[in-house]
Amino acid sequence: MKSLALWCTVISTMACVQAHAEGGPAGDSVTLYGMVDAGVSWVSNEGGHSNLKFDDGIFTPNLLGIRGSEDLGGGLRAVFDLVDQFSMATGAIVSGQGIFGRNAYVGLASDQYGKLTMGNQYDFMTDSLFFGHDDAAMEVGGLYDFRAGPFAKIGIPGNPPFAQQFDWDRMAGATVENSVKYQSPSMGGFSFGGLYGFGGIPGAFGRGNTVSAGANYANGPFGMGAAYTEVKYVEDGEPDVNIRNWGVGAHYDFGKVMATLLVTTVRNTSNGGAIAQGEVGANWLLAPDWAIAADYMYMKGNGYLGNNHAHQMTAIVDHFLSKRTVVYAETVYQRTNAGAQALISGVLDPNGTSGGPNQLIARVGVQTRF
Repeated sequence: MKSLALWCTVISTMACVQAHAEGGPAGDSVTLYGMVDAGVSWVSNEGGHSNLKFDDGIFTPNLLGIRGSEDLGGGLRAVFDLVDQFSMATGAIVSGQGIFGRNAYVGLASDQYGKLTMGNQYDFMTDSLFFGHDDAAMEVGGLYDFRAGPFAKIGIPGNPPFAQQFDWDRMAGATVENSVKYQSPSMGGFSFGGLYGFGGIPGAFGRGNTVSAGANYANGPFGMGAAYTEVKYVEDGEPDVNIRNWGVGAHYDFGKVMATLLVTTVRNTSNGGAIAQGEVGANWLLAPDWAIAADYMYMKGNGYLGNNHAHQMTAIVDHFLSKRTVVYAETVYQRTNAGAQALISGVLDPNGTSGGPNQLIARVGVQTRF
């Protein structure tokens, strides 16, 4: 497991921050932490034209967090975490989020009994699969390597009209407001958790709510996870929409090489639209200060989505300047079926959809954490 520990330390991914935020020595503490990423990206086709642009929050999101822990005695701790996501380009909070829109919870934690938290927090598609190290996007391409493509007709509420399939499997860090969440301790390598998000609609307890569950197993170099989430969206003047996700994933650490495997799905039970994807990836720690990683993903929509499908390949080279700072170069290529328009995750602009079935991104950037 040495290479995994070193990888997490030097590459400074979201998972590293998440694990660090929830751990630490016993006693009382309040810690300010975060990470920032910025670079230049070339997109081959945005609305029919190539584009060279500044882009940030790609390799990892730009986060500023405050976490705390208070020892209550008897192995019990009070914990909280408040995390803001912002733009390096403008310094503004990311559109559509509040000041602590990335994470905002308070609760109780025990090494013996687990953790119970309340607030705005990740569901188990993120916790069990992404933070479980089963998604290649963690080490390969970040935001550009999450799931997206010619599937806007799936109609996930709250997303831009031109990209209503963005983050359709919720693994880019979607949160659940007004939620209560339990995460068990590890028992012989097994752990599990559940989340319930209150809809808050008087006289209609089951409307607007969210349910999520996840399970993980970790044994030495091997780990696997499974998760399910159902979100019921209620919007003024619009019919209710139910979105269901499930996914399974696994990883194996060979020492210098980490391999990952992931399958995720989404179904809009209101219109019958569905997407499934399979992904395989690997990262190789060439030397203490160099690493390479790559993955392949295939996404397929059902008949409601015109049977659209997409192949996506991503590769990255990382050079670690220190344990906190990395410079990198990555490339992402997506090809869809004829008649569809490619759209790589993170190209979130009304004119971002490709004018045809191909889209390529090449990027150089720098990321650091504190």
